[in-house]
Amino acid sequence: MFQRVNFSDFRQAFFNQGRGNQFSYEALQALFNHLEEVEGETGEEMELDVIALCCDYVEYKDFQEFKEDYPSIDSMDQLRDETTVIEFKDGFLIHAF
Repeated sequence: MFQRVNFSDFRQAFFNQGRGNQFSYEALQALFNHLEEVEGETGEEMELDVIALCCDYVEYKDFQEFKEDYPSIDSMDQLRDETTVIEFKDGFLIHAF
């Protein structure tokens, strides 16, 4: 059984799971928009699994912060070739690899 959620419901689900501080507000909004786009492109509804999303996506403020975790990646273009990158005003999310 699926329930359609808006951004407010999505955000609240993170707080309900004790993960309210996992992502910034902007990152969470970008993630929500990305997941809605994927649903629209595939025509398949997704299950909202907060813990899985917290394991699957990592937020970075800038490329230098990212490089601390992945020194072998030399550019944003190379990163985009490796994984999903969701950019927003003050940083980006990656699908962890």
